[in-house]
Amino acid sequence: MSKITELREKQQKLVADARSLLADIKDDTAEARVAELESQHDAAMAEYDRLEARIKREEALEERERELNAADERRPSADTRATPGVTEKTDAEKYADAFRTFVRGGRSQLSAEQRGILKSYEERAQSVGTNTAGGYLVPVIFQEELVKSLKAWGPMMDPGVTRMLQTATGAALTFPTMNDTANVGALIAENTQVSLAEIAFGTKTIDAFKYTSGVVLVSDELLQDAVLDVESIIRDAMAERIGRIANTHLTTGDGSSKPNGIITAATAVESSDDVTITFDDLIDLEHSVDPAYRADPSCRWMFNDGTLKSLRKIKDLEGNYVWQPADVKGGAPATILNYGYSINQAMASIAASAKPVAFGAFNKYLVRKVKEFAIKRLVERYADYGQVGFIGFTRFDGELLDAAAVKVLQNKAS
Repeated sequence: MSKITELREKQQKLVADARSLLADIKDDTAEARVAELESQHDAAMAEYDRLEARIKREEALEERERELNAADERRPSADTRATPGVTEKTDAEKYADAFRTFVRGGRSQLSAEQRGILKSYEERAQSVGTNTAGGYLVPVIFQEELVKSLKAWGPMMDPGVTRMLQTATGAALTFPTMNDTANVGALIAENTQVSLAEIAFGTKTIDAFKYTSGVVLVSDELLQDAVLDVESIIRDAMAERIGRIANTHLTTGDGSSKPNGIITAATAVESSDDVTITFDDLIDLEHSVDPAYRADPSCRWMFNDGTLKSLRKIKDLEGNYVWQPADVKGGAPATILNYGYSINQAMASIAASAKPVAFGAFNKYLVRKVKEFAIKRLVERYADYGQVGFIGFTRFDGELLDAAAVKVLQNKAS
């Protein structure tokens, strides 16, 4: 039995135990007993979430192992090399080596060849409008790992949830939009003039707003330690900082000198209460989205972890819970009303006038990211502390290109 399967089975037992606890709550159950049972239920589901986090880590580890194994299989054998024991490095590998030397020791530690390599990439970056003065673009592998790390801090930067577009420059992009939902065909008699039904055309512009990680401080001792992977330490710190603000702005940004967040852009559907969410509210939100969008593979719910806690306790009219755990055998994820969901901590909690739940085809939300990610090395500024500062810069924007694709549930005003 694999480790992931073992953890999934533990989750199944936790779900069964948690539901039996809620089943013990009757109309005549004392309030103290109700509070006790609900507390035990919440503790069981907290353990479920802890196991889910372990499963995600195991899955990520397995993915990395597969990538490494695939790389080993692609690596030429000794029999196929032109010179046995000698492998010519690619330009990307040479750049990565030079960048690694720059990170650890600065420009003074670069060889003449490495300076030439970094300079050629810098000139290429400036030709497409990327200012790297005082720093250099990160290597391709650094960029790829950074993107993977960004996903951990919210679903809006996850290409499996939203639509990701990577561009070479930060020039504004204009996307045409069309709304013809109000028009239908017509049955007419002979010799009758056809009425005019115009299609509503429009445009939406995607910019490239500049974001920074802020200064990441690394001690001289860490930089000099050849055993430690300094690049990953810097990358993970920058990914956490940029990932948090990126997810927040792509979720709730107001579109004023920042992305137009998906919650801001989506049309609201009012709930039946100001401080709770009911089964009927979920049904209303689901069916406010056209069936064509509901059939899209990216269709899902989105809410924060506190809202999930409340939704797990909701039953349908037949007494079945709307939340169903992941399928151990089939590998299907946990669902609510048969749709998957994403946890987004940037979303509001259930409260009067809040917008705690979104639903729809999230790949209609476009996240535009400029390819280059530049890092600057700050030496003198923190020299008296025995530290070196690193600061990263990136550019991105986001917009919901089809407003009908995603709707958001809004609690009634108090």
